[in-house]
Parts: sequence; C-alpha cells; structure tokens
Amino acid sequence: MNTSVLPFLPRIEGIEFVEYATRQVDTFGALLQAMGFVPVARHRSRQVLLYRQGNMNVILNAHPKAQHVPEGDGIELRALGLRVPDAEQAYAHALACEARPVTTRPGPMELNIPGIQGPGGAAVFLLDRRAGVAFYQVDFLPLPGVSFEVPALAGLHLFGVVQYIQRGATARWCDFFHQTLGFEPLPDDVRFGVMPRGALMRSSDESFFLQFVEAPEGAEDAHWQEGFTRIGLGAPDVAAAVAVLEARGIQFVDASLLGGRDRGALTRSLEGGIQFELVHHQA
Repeated sequence: MNTSVLPFLPRIEGIEFVEYATRQVDTFGALLQAMGFVPVARHRSRQVLLYRQGNMNVILNAHPKAQHVPEGDGIELRALGLRVPDAEQAYAHALACEARPVTTRPGPMELNIPGIQGPGGAAVFLLDRRAGVAFYQVDFLPLPGVSFEVPALAGLHLFGVVQYIQRGATARWCDFFHQTLGFEPLPDDVRFGVMPRGALMRSSDESFFLQFVEAPEGAEDAHWQEGFTRIGLGAPDVAAAVAVLEARGIQFVDASLLGGRDRGALTRSLEGGIQFELVHHQA
C-alpha cells in the first residue's frame, strides 16, 4: 500500500450514517421502529428512507437501480458514512493508498459523496460539514409532521461495526483502515461486548470501533459472506436497554449463553437474518 504520495494524517470525526439495502421496506422499517428508530425523511429522487434515533442515522435503501440491493427477503448492511474534516482531501489520500473507489451517480440537487470499498465491496463514504449542513439536509426531504430530534431509547448510541473477512485477511484489512482512515489497532486483551473473536480497531477520535472476524476453519466458501455484518449499539446499562427493547418485541439470545448482561447482549436473528449487538459503553 502506497502511503508516500500525500503528506496527510487521516482523521475521523464520527459516524454520519449506516445504510441497509433491502426490498423489504415495510418489514425492515417495522424492525427499525421496534429498535427505537423513527422515519424522518425521504430521499429526493430515490426509494430511500432516513431513520433517526438520538444522534444515529440509519438509511434504508430500496431503490430499484441501486447497486447491491438483495433480491427477495434479503437485508444487507452495505455502507458506512464517516465524517472527516475534508472529504476531498481524505478521498484523495485513500486513493493514493490504493483504495478502490465507489461509483456514485448523484441526481439533480444531490451531493456527490466520495466513497471507497471495504470488505466484500461494502462502501465507506466520506463526508464533511464544512458548509455547515449534514448531507441528509440536502439529499432528503423531511416527512410531514415528523421531528428530526428523536430521543434515544435507554441511551443507545452507535458503538461500532462488525465486519466478516476471509481467513488470513486480518492484517491486510487492519493495515487498510489504518493507512486510509487512521484507525488504530487495539491490544488483543482489550475486549468489548459479548463476542470474543476478532481484531479491534478504534477511530482516531475514539468515538467508535471496527471489529474484524475471520471465517472459521472450513468456511471459506459461499456460506461465509465477506462484508459489513452488524452494528453494535452502545448502552450505559445493557440490562435496562434489553428490558426496554424486549418490551417492544425484540428478542435476545439467552444471557446465560453469553456470560450475562454486564458486557453486552445480542439479539436473536431478526428479519432477513439481521442482528444487533448491545455493548456496555458510556456515550
């Protein structure tokens, strides 16, 4: 990986959004609402909805011509939007580090958001707020009678993203995210949540984490899909957050199988095989 082209230190200022792709708009939308997210805006020209909760933005992309929207009942976590001080500069640096670009086709009055490819072709978009507005204030139209300010259930906030990768690829992807975006690897004895496997990296602003989980032995075939897998939601009190979500119909894996609720919790497989992980963490 060539890092000598630009004298630039990558820096992250937070997560702007995560994006799911699915044709099951109503079904997955109902699941997001059970998790506490509220639809607040619709894309100007595409079949795309924005859901919010606290400072978290979740995009539901069902546009017929969008890349990687799965057929049938599939639901995939396809993209991550990161805030950076200067998107053009960060993008140029990533390309100089041999990152593969994401092709975008913005419509009229829409922002051209640069992006690079992560594991399995998942997109990592780079956004800045130098104009003083967030991208969804340009590309989306508010839904009538809905406030953008949605209280977070039980203090939930975005903690990180779990990514599945192929066996032996941990060093390559850790180097990629370190060189292109400034993520720092954490020692092997540092663990969060209930899932013990995988390498952890922390963003330069220390606001969120990436976890890389390699395919287990014997799973190097089509049964192991490389890419973003699930999001982790931080919760100041995991047991309290679980109680709130269970009352809203979300089912969790038995705590006794995961060592209790002190460190975290994991939902059962929900619609489309989607899972959410709760991690004990103060915002």
